[in-house]
This record gives sequence, structure tokens and C-alpha cells, in this order.
Amino acid sequence: MKELLNVQDYLFSNFDVGDWEGEEERVAETLNELIHVAWDLLPDDLECEKIDLIINGIWEHLRGELALVEAEYDELVDWVTHYIQSSLDENIEL
Repeated sequence: MKELLNVQDYLFSNFDVGDWEGEEERVAETLNELIHVAWDLLPDDLECEKIDLIINGIWEHLRGELALVEAEYDELVDWVTHYIQSSLDENIEL
């Protein structure tokens, strides 16, 4: 029930991402763009709890990963797309 949630509630500021040696703003922007990509891929009728798990899982997987600053944006979008598809295919259990 995506209409009950707001993507803005999942976005990060440069203060939320921790220390990235001066790259905090870039990391937050990239992460937020990836969250928007993921949001668009999620079905509108997906349960709120599953949406929450999937969106929060993006940060859980990428936290501290240098890929956020070293990988090409298209590679990160490909990763998010695969992550969303595999999460939906696995039908995440709560």
C-alpha cells in the first residue's frame, strides 16, 4: 500500500550517512537517488511492512561500501534493480 507511505520519509541528509571523508553530501545524494529508483520499482499494492524492509535494506547493504563513491551510477541502479527484483521474488517474510 505504497500510497500510505511517503518516499521522503526514507531519504538521507549528509548528516545521516556518517563520515565519508568529505563525501557525505555526495553519498546522501546518491543514496537518495537510488531510493527513488527503488520506490518507482515497487508495486503500488505491496504491503507497507515489506516496502519498509526493502527500502531500509538498501542502506543496510550499502552502508560503508565504497561503491557509493567509486561505482558508476548506472552500476548502482543495476544493483538496486536486481535487489528489488530479488526481494520481491523472495517474497520477504516479516
